[in-house]
Amino acid sequence: MTITEPAAPDAETLPLSDLRVLELGQLLAGPFCGQLLGDFGADVIKLEDPGRGDPMRQWGREKPHGHSLWWPVVARNKRSVTIDLRTEQGQDLVRRLAAESDVLLENFRPGTLERWGLSPEDLWEVNPRLVVTRVTGFGQTGPYAPRAGFGSIGEAMGGIRHVIGEPDRPPARAGISLGDSLAATFAALGTLVALHHRERSGRGQVVDSAIYEAVLAMMESLVPEWSVAGYERQRTGSVLPNVAPSNAYPTRDGEMVLVAANQDSVFTRLAEVMGQPGLAADERYATHGARGANMAELDDLVASWTSTLDADDLLERLHDGGVPAGRIFRAKDMLSDPHFAAREAIVNVAHPEFDQLPMQNVVPRLSATPGRVRGVGPDLGEHTDEVLTDLLGMSRDQVRALHEAGVV
Repeated sequence: MTITEPAAPDAETLPLSDLRVLELGQLLAGPFCGQLLGDFGADVIKLEDPGRGDPMRQWGREKPHGHSLWWPVVARNKRSVTIDLRTEQGQDLVRRLAAESDVLLENFRPGTLERWGLSPEDLWEVNPRLVVTRVTGFGQTGPYAPRAGFGSIGEAMGGIRHVIGEPDRPPARAGISLGDSLAATFAALGTLVALHHRERSGRGQVVDSAIYEAVLAMMESLVPEWSVAGYERQRTGSVLPNVAPSNAYPTRDGEMVLVAANQDSVFTRLAEVMGQPGLAADERYATHGARGANMAELDDLVASWTSTLDADDLLERLHDGGVPAGRIFRAKDMLSDPHFAAREAIVNVAHPEFDQLPMQNVVPRLSATPGRVRGVGPDLGEHTDEVLTDLLGMSRDQVRALHEAGVV
C-alpha cells in the first residue's frame, strides 16, 4: 500500500482556521476533542504542566525509542505551551490567552477551574464570546458531578459495558477508549453548535459533555425497550438477537468472514449465491422474524457452506452477488488494502524519530474544505515562547523570567 503524505496546508481551505482553541486538561476525553477541531484547521494551543506534560506522552503499549505512539496522533495539529495552572501567574496567563481565543476546552473534575479563578463567568469578563467546553465523567451538575470519572466508569453507567461480551461471561470492554472518544466527539459537535449560535447572539456559552451521557446516546432503544416492553438487553457475543444471518463465519483456509444478509432481499441474494435459492421461500427463513426465530440453525447452515470455500473465493462470490461481507481487519490489513489506499484513509506524517509515521486520516471528508494532518504531537513546551511573545506581546525578558520562576 502506498501511503500518501498529506499536502502542505493551505490556511484558506481549512474550515476552522479562523478559530483558536485553548486546550486545558489531559489524557483523552478533552484532548481528542481538540484533535478533532485541530484536524479541520483550528489553532489548538495545548497547555501542559511544566516538566511533566500530558500523561498521554507516555501512554501506549509500544514505545520505540522511548516515545509513545499514541501521543503523535491525539496531539497532532496542536501547539504545546507549558503553564503551571496552580500558580497565580499561570492563571493570569490563561485569562490573557482566553481573551484571545474562541474556545476554552477542559476535562478537569467539576470545580477545578472555579478554584483557580477561571470559571466560565470569570473568563467571560475578559471575553464574553468565549465558548467553554467541559468534558467530564458525570457532567457539571447532579449528585455524581464531584466524583472522579474515567471513561470505563462512564461506559458502565451509560449501558454499553452490560451488552458487550459473551452471554456466559462477565461484561467485556471494547479494545479502545470508547467512552472518552464518544464524549470528546459530542463535545466537538457541541462546540461547533455553540460557535454557530455565537454568530447570532454574540456570546459564548458552556458546552457540558458527560462521558456516561455520550455512551447513553449510542444505546439505541435500550431504555424504552425496558420501560415499555420489560425487555432488558443482554450480552449476545458476535450476534444481535433476532437478526440473522449476520455473523462471522469460518472459511476453509481458517479465516473468519463477516456476512450480513438479514434483510429479506439480501437474504434472497445470499441463498442464490449459496446455490440454495429455495431457502428464501422456506417458511423458517422467508421473513426477518422467521430468520431471527431460527437464528442458530440458520447460522449453522451458512457456516457449513462458508467452510467449504477459501476466504478470497467466498468474498468474491458474495460481492458479485450483492451480499454485504468482509474480513475482520487488523492494522496490517489496513496498510495493504487498496480501498484504504485509494481514499488515503491512512497517511504518513513526518516524525522526528520515525521519519514517517502512519496514522488515520481526518474524518469526515469535506469536498471543498477538507481537514488535514499538518503535524504530529509537539514536544513539551515547543511553542511556549512563540505563543507568549506573538499572541500576548510579552518580551523575551518577561518570558525568560517566567521560565526561571517555573511558571512555564
